[in-house]
Amino acid sequence: MRLAHPWMLLAILPALAAAWWTATRLEDGHRPTLPFPALDAFSGEPTLRSRLARWLPLSLRLLALLLICAGLSRPQKVTRRLQGYGEGIDIMIALDTSLSMNALDFQPLSRVEAAKDTAARFVRGRVEDHIGMVVFGGGPMLACPLTLDYDALIGRIESLNAGMTGVDGTALGEGIISTLNHLKAGTAKTKIIILLTDGRGNVGLDAVTAAKTAAALGVKIYAIGTAKRGESLMPVDDPNLGRVMVRVAEDLDEDGLLEVARITNGKYWRATSLAELRSIYAEIDRLEKTKVKLPEIVSRADLYGLPVLAAALILLLEAVLSQGLLLRWP
Repeated sequence: MRLAHPWMLLAILPALAAAWWTATRLEDGHRPTLPFPALDAFSGEPTLRSRLARWLPLSLRLLALLLICAGLSRPQKVTRRLQGYGEGIDIMIALDTSLSMNALDFQPLSRVEAAKDTAARFVRGRVEDHIGMVVFGGGPMLACPLTLDYDALIGRIESLNAGMTGVDGTALGEGIISTLNHLKAGTAKTKIIILLTDGRGNVGLDAVTAAKTAAALGVKIYAIGTAKRGESLMPVDDPNLGRVMVRVAEDLDEDGLLEVARITNGKYWRATSLAELRSIYAEIDRLEKTKVKLPEIVSRADLYGLPVLAAALILLLEAVLSQGLLLRWP
């Protein structure tokens, strides 16, 4: 229990002063100004009803004033709840959105749709982590900065599509560097990158050099290769024939991704099905748990309504008694 405005209790002093002044006037009002011997025959002890009629209304009004002062001081019930420890790290997802991610390896989903599905599931499973996303094709692009607003992030993930960067190629190294730049805004002790691609870096900085930069910054990279072995079918829009299915050869640089993971003390997986991709994200979820102390939750419930309501009822009672049972006649 606490008082939000304890200084309002000072209003009790004028209330008590007013009560004292009124009581003095009442006492003086029953003393005759000039003694009159003939009235001695009518003198006697005051009855209980006369005493109540004189003092009870004053007492009730004083009590109501005191209760109003208590309400003005705004009493509050304070509840404190310790949150204890939670899990919190900074995570950036680097997702390949080159045109080859339209390949239909994860029937009935394409590579990019499977990647979106598992990334969204992963985000929903976290609690206290700041998570962001960078997409890359021939160049990197920020999809979402580090955030705790998981609904906004998932909405952004659902809007992704292959070829959205508008630049051909796979800028694997540039994608890593871009995620590192955005991880700088994070404050968690542990920072990781989840890198998902179906190919090899063929534009800009090479991935191994970018991984060495990540290692120097203490950032771990979990690399995931998403492509089945051998050829895959991919829908392509032909200006003459419309949408046709073409065969694309496997072009996953597993050796390079293994090296990226090794340099940063991370891990590499290859996913050839949606179930495998989900199990990989589940393993990353288990591997990366860091305790952070959560703040104490303090809730305050106002209780001023109780004394104010009691004061109103007491004033109502005083009015009823003064105009009824305790009505005084001249």
